[in-house]
Amino acid sequence: MNPLILTEPDLRARLTLDAPLVDLIESAFARLARGGVVMPPILSMHLPDMNGEVDIKTAYIPGFQGFAVKISPGFFDNPSRGLPSTSGLMVVLDSETGQVRAVLLDNGYLTDLRTAAAGGVAARWLARPDATRAAIFGAGLQARLQLEALTLVRPIAEAMIWARDPSRAQALAASLTRPGLTVRATADPAEAAAFSDIIVTTTPATQPILMADWLRPGQHVTAMGSDQPGKTELDPACLARADLYVADRLSQTRLMGELRAAIAAGQPDRDHPELGQIIAGQRPGRTHPDQITICDLTGTGVQDTAIATHALDAFSKAT
Repeated sequence: MNPLILTEPDLRARLTLDAPLVDLIESAFARLARGGVVMPPILSMHLPDMNGEVDIKTAYIPGFQGFAVKISPGFFDNPSRGLPSTSGLMVVLDSETGQVRAVLLDNGYLTDLRTAAAGGVAARWLARPDATRAAIFGAGLQARLQLEALTLVRPIAEAMIWARDPSRAQALAASLTRPGLTVRATADPAEAAAFSDIIVTTTPATQPILMADWLRPGQHVTAMGSDQPGKTELDPACLARADLYVADRLSQTRLMGELRAAIAAGQPDRDHPELGQIIAGQRPGRTHPDQITICDLTGTGVQDTAIATHALDAFSKAT
């Protein structure tokens, strides 16, 4: 049987960022924690001369008919060329035979969705239930999606956008403002941090953009930009100040997440919980409203297999 080939327009017509997708990614994290998943380390290639990178991720989840192998480039000078920073594709292989079931020419769309959904999962399990204010660091597509994901899991009524380019922050804020959600931009990252109950960092920064002394009791931080050893969004002291640090995959965050930078700065490497362990009830999450919590998202192959399977299911139902 010839593999199914789906393009980005096909996938956009059938999948969007919504509550069921957040639930799907949540369940993938839980499956990872419960065991049986085969998820090798990320194959990552850094291309500093091009301000680019390529990551390859995969995972086998028992009981799933297929598993995805994803190629995900990120070339961060592309916007100046009129191109998106991210692109890529997924190949879905049959779990029993290894035959190619589908090629998803999503151009990074599925990665964008599952990354945003993971941010929603982190906020659902770690942010205070009464969190109403969000700060987004960054003004790209993921910044937009992360705010949308927060509104699916928390009663967000106000948000503030900070980016190195104030004009982009202002444009994003204007486009996201709607009835029930007021969004404004600021040129001061400390102001954005002080304003918020939830902070999400969404940049390819190589130097800290969120400082430890800006944090206050009760806040939750999701850091999702540090997915390469050279990237850092958080001042390493943020992790020392936090009451609870949570990894998506501890072995990954030790190598390429915010935890890597903290360890390099001399902080002890402890047995931190993973997000899936908290979801599965194996480790405690937030236990007090005044705690500062941090979730370090480097991206996992289980997310890719979950959303690829979801995409195939959605397509088959639609046809």
